[in-house]
Amino acid sequence: MDLRQHHLRDLELTTQQDGFTLRWQQRLILRHSAQTPCLWVGTGVADIDMFRGNFSIKDKLNEKVALTDATVVKESAGWVIRFTRGDAVSATLRIGADEEGRLMFKLNNDATSHNRIWLRLAAQPQDHIYGCGEQFSYFDLRGKPFPLWTSEQGVGRNKQSYVTWQADCKENAGGDYYWTFFPQPTFVSTQKYYCHVDNSCYMNFDFSAPEYHELALWEDNATIRFECADTYIALLEKLTALLGRQPELPDWVYDGVTLGIQGGTEVCQQKLDTMRNGGVKVNGIWAQDWSGIRMTSFGKRVMWNWKWNSELYPQLDTRIQQWNSEGVQFLSYINPYVASDKDLYAEAAERGYLAKDASGGNYLVEFGEFHGGVVDLTNPQAYDWFKNVIKQNLIALGCNGWMADFGEYLPTDTYLHNGVSAEIMHNAWPALWAKCNYEALLETGKLGDILFFMRAGSTGSQKYSVMMWAGDQNVDWSLDDGLASVVPAALSLAMTGHGLHHSDIGGYTTLFEMKRSKELLLRWCDFSAFTPMMRTHEGNRPGDNWQFDGDAETIAHFARMTTVFTTLKPYIKQSVAQNAATGLPVMRPLFLHYEDDARTYTLKYQYLFGRDLLVAPVYEQGRRDWSLYLPEDTWINVWTGEPCSGGDVSVDAPLGKPPVFYRAQSEWASLFATLKNI
Repeated sequence: MDLRQHHLRDLELTTQQDGFTLRWQQRLILRHSAQTPCLWVGTGVADIDMFRGNFSIKDKLNEKVALTDATVVKESAGWVIRFTRGDAVSATLRIGADEEGRLMFKLNNDATSHNRIWLRLAAQPQDHIYGCGEQFSYFDLRGKPFPLWTSEQGVGRNKQSYVTWQADCKENAGGDYYWTFFPQPTFVSTQKYYCHVDNSCYMNFDFSAPEYHELALWEDNATIRFECADTYIALLEKLTALLGRQPELPDWVYDGVTLGIQGGTEVCQQKLDTMRNGGVKVNGIWAQDWSGIRMTSFGKRVMWNWKWNSELYPQLDTRIQQWNSEGVQFLSYINPYVASDKDLYAEAAERGYLAKDASGGNYLVEFGEFHGGVVDLTNPQAYDWFKNVIKQNLIALGCNGWMADFGEYLPTDTYLHNGVSAEIMHNAWPALWAKCNYEALLETGKLGDILFFMRAGSTGSQKYSVMMWAGDQNVDWSLDDGLASVVPAALSLAMTGHGLHHSDIGGYTTLFEMKRSKELLLRWCDFSAFTPMMRTHEGNRPGDNWQFDGDAETIAHFARMTTVFTTLKPYIKQSVAQNAATGLPVMRPLFLHYEDDARTYTLKYQYLFGRDLLVAPVYEQGRRDWSLYLPEDTWINVWTGEPCSGGDVSVDAPLGKPPVFYRAQSEWASLFATLKNI
């Protein structure tokens, strides 16, 4: 018996007089009757408008039909169900197992005019739901719909906030709770199964109803996979076996903070000297303006011409060698667009490597007072050309890493070389961009030595994006777009199969009179010491923000917290290795290890860092104490050495001592005990 046939034994399809039920490993997956159908089909025309990565999306729906009747036919490979409504409307669902034994649905509209599908999966009122990519406002997704479309994350991301209102008024940029760089049609249920949709079209996963989850797809077909497990850890191992896993990080990542610096070679050297003289452990310099600067009303922007700017960065090639000999890496910046007024654009245009507009000309995207061409990554020659740009202009220069920015801006009215609609390619674009970077490392033998980090993602990013970062948080204390939002972002990505995540220390977006305070920078530094990577960012308006070298106290704070981070190096490396081997994320929801504790399923602002550290970042201004929840275990306060058995606790939480506990039974207990003396 092959694997497919073996797993079909776990599939139970029971027909009734006017419908059927489908169970998979004792989980009810589909429930259908004429009165409560599980499938609708229809016809719609997408109305999608983009402005600087912010999307307005509407559906001009012409028809939506419930398919009330179902005819079930058993076949050797599974079942075929034909759904109908009268004689005119029908769809076909094939149910079987894929080559690895996963439950697989293949759903097709029978009429070519129907390009919309709504499928209702059975649910229980008490279910919790996690995943759907990187979600910043909610970790448990139950009770809300989540449109899945990669875009800018939005400024503020809460329609009740003044900042969001201002951003919406200015350029529709305020966003909402579901706006994200990294959406993905994958969710995990507390019934201990995952559901993954292979498609990349616009989708809306609605978890509002108590008895079902409705998956809406703007396409005429869908491939959906399910797997079950006895534990969440085993379930994530299965999910990441399907999607892929990140490789281990370069060893230098654990050796301190990567300093985000702009302004040229000597500015980098000066700030590096200042921080190292102050006792800060520095593993690298990240200079995003290595290719030059473009000043706009938004602030200081990078020149999108991916070549070393020797005027701003004289002797950079030799300085990189010097820094490397001192244990300091140099990181740069790139994205998949080329500025229309620069020579890389001219080269790409001459070779026909840019995505086209309706008239056959090169499609130009307005990025905020300048335009960029879209390198057509579906064109194999363009893809290889841009991969060589990475190899020759970044890797050969000596860059040990870079920010692989953007990926979410693909306009839906552009025309691509592969002939696939840009509406369908839009969500797939970030993973294609990740693959281009990944292959540049692989083909130069640098995978494992060089790090690139991305904000945009989708299905496939697990294989190719070696590190995610949380994007462009506001330099404020807001729950939906400030320091706090990074925690559910990391946890939701963890439940979507991507276990490596970090953020800009202090946030990035500086608009509408917001300014990064010293306290916010220090609290973010505290938090980042308990993530897989520490990296700062000046922000889009550096002069308005408190910086890492703002005063002696700030430098001393970074010295202490980078010492904490580097002390934890062997422990973090072990957790990263677990992620690479089994898909067990580094920043973990508490319920992964405390399944029987109901409280852990609703916690979104605290996490386990590896197996044995519990972290609850302080994310409110002016606080010097903090309350958190500890599941039943024997916990030790990292900073005081005091034991605690669990439950709701309140602790002192001064700057530099974020609430962190370790398990007394941990094999790393002696290492953790040294932290209180730092």
